[in-house]
Amino acid sequence: MRILVLNGPNLSMLGTREPEIYGSTTLPEIIADMRAHAAEGGHELLDFQTNHEGGAIDRLEQRDFDALIINPGAWTHYSYALRDALASLTCPVIEVHISDVTAREDFRKINVLTDVTTQQIAGSGPRGYLEAIDALA
Repeated sequence: MRILVLNGPNLSMLGTREPEIYGSTTLPEIIADMRAHAAEGGHELLDFQTNHEGGAIDRLEQRDFDALIINPGAWTHYSYALRDALASLTCPVIEVHISDVTAREDFRKINVLTDVTTQQIAGSGPRGYLEAIDALA
């Protein structure tokens, strides 16, 4: 299975951005762990990070993957354009959040993507990405 991991805005700053919330693990470290974990199960991992909503949608439209793991970051709370792009997919979509977004600021309790994702994993830290691979397998 080809799994696309799509990370949204500010996730390139993992490891330095608010480590008390997101921890000290960097995005390249997370991707390396995911790639190894996916390979153990015979899966190929593709990864893409962007701070630009249109770039994320353009990547999704390539349709060169069998499953999607997405950490949409702040787009979770307001991006109807991303929601529509996810709704057009016919593959499983696992939404991952490093922190428990429902236990944070009120605006983070709004999730416009919930009804177009297969599953959500939140609050497990970077391990949530590995849990998403396991859920897909």
